[in-house]
Amino acid sequence: MSRWSRLGLRSRLLALGVAGVAVALLVGGLALYAAVAVTLDRAAASEARSAAREVAALVEAGRLPDPVPVSGAQVVQVLDSRQRVVGGSVAADRLTPLVDRREAARVADGGTVSVPGNRAGRSGELVVGGVRADRGGEAVLVVAAVPTADLETSQRVLRTLLLVFFPLFLLALAAIAWRVIGQALRPVEELRHGAERIGAGPDADRRLPVPPTRDEIAALATTLNRMLARLADAQTQQRAFVADAAHELRSPLASMRTQLEVAARLGEGGSLPDGLLPEVERLTALVEDLLVLARAGDDRTTRPAEDVDVHDVLAQVAGRYAAARVPVLVAAGGDAPAVARVSRPDLERAVGNLVDNAVRHAATRVSLAARTTASGTVLTVTDDGHGIPEAERERVFDRFARLDEARDRDSGGTGLGLSITRELLRRSGATVRLEDAGPGTRAVVVLPT
Repeated sequence: MSRWSRLGLRSRLLALGVAGVAVALLVGGLALYAAVAVTLDRAAASEARSAAREVAALVEAGRLPDPVPVSGAQVVQVLDSRQRVVGGSVAADRLTPLVDRREAARVADGGTVSVPGNRAGRSGELVVGGVRADRGGEAVLVVAAVPTADLETSQRVLRTLLLVFFPLFLLALAAIAWRVIGQALRPVEELRHGAERIGAGPDADRRLPVPPTRDEIAALATTLNRMLARLADAQTQQRAFVADAAHELRSPLASMRTQLEVAARLGEGGSLPDGLLPEVERLTALVEDLLVLARAGDDRTTRPAEDVDVHDVLAQVAGRYAAARVPVLVAAGGDAPAVARVSRPDLERAVGNLVDNAVRHAATRVSLAARTTASGTVLTVTDDGHGIPEAERERVFDRFARLDEARDRDSGGTGLGLSITRELLRRSGATVRLEDAGPGTRAVVVLPT
């Protein structure tokens, strides 16, 4: 991916907006500077020609004073046909003309020229304009010069302002645009947070927040909520089907089991296959787990949460495994209490499933422990068995997922224990994961306090 593609939407919108404004401002600034420069140059040329015309009128009227009166910093000279100075203003040189013959010919035709200011003892440039006049039958040329120092200063100030304030304006605009774009994208961020909350806990909302606007984002949120509603309905129907099927299978399985037990005890109907009754018992356990799993996935059946002493739950669960093939030990909790805000029946069932799985795969023992941390109450169930590969530790929580070591039916279990555990804990806002215990596997449950 290119660097541009890796940028976030907010950054790309900001870059495009600022780049567009920068180009527009650059073009506008250059156009403004050029317009101001041309306007000032034309104003100076017009002032020079106007001053020359006024003096030429005095020459033709025979009322030319000496020195020639001027306004401001203007410099005026009256040149005869041989480029001699025959009159001028106070600041004008009476010996050296402001223009040479070529420049004089140009200004005489109504044009203007720029000459160095040192010809009149000034700094900078001079804009010179001229007008021909008749002085008692002699043709003379009246030239008037206007200094451009003030014009150059104005252009320099404008150039400085553009160069200094242009970046500052872009920075301020970028900061404002960043905030405005963030406000515009806030509904999208709220949609993302809403999507993260869906299914994340017992109190998670199953709908996305719809912004109070009538734009495309509101339409998207409404459409997604309709899709979520259809998915929720389909999920509810699926759970209802599984629960109803499991519930309906309980009665015939219980009847079959009773009849097989009676037949095996009384000897009626001849000898029964050795594996028939265990298979019926296994099928009964599978139906029971399916019913529990269907109910666990329905948040409407969530039991109320309460403050539960986790050490007491561990001791109670461990007591059920006094006759297990390996000992189930509870680590001493010390004086620090371990209290969690969960449903006690759900927690007992979840811990029981974890212990069942640990006893099934343990080599010598199973250890239970609980402690309180900053993130919540942490409960662990550790066995010293063969362990689970890291790549398989998440897959074992899938329904009917079995590793190669656990595919034998004689090992027990229905393949739903860990799935039920995760669903029961999820309803209480808890999480469960598997870790390497070296040797064996450690199930880590983080409970809300």
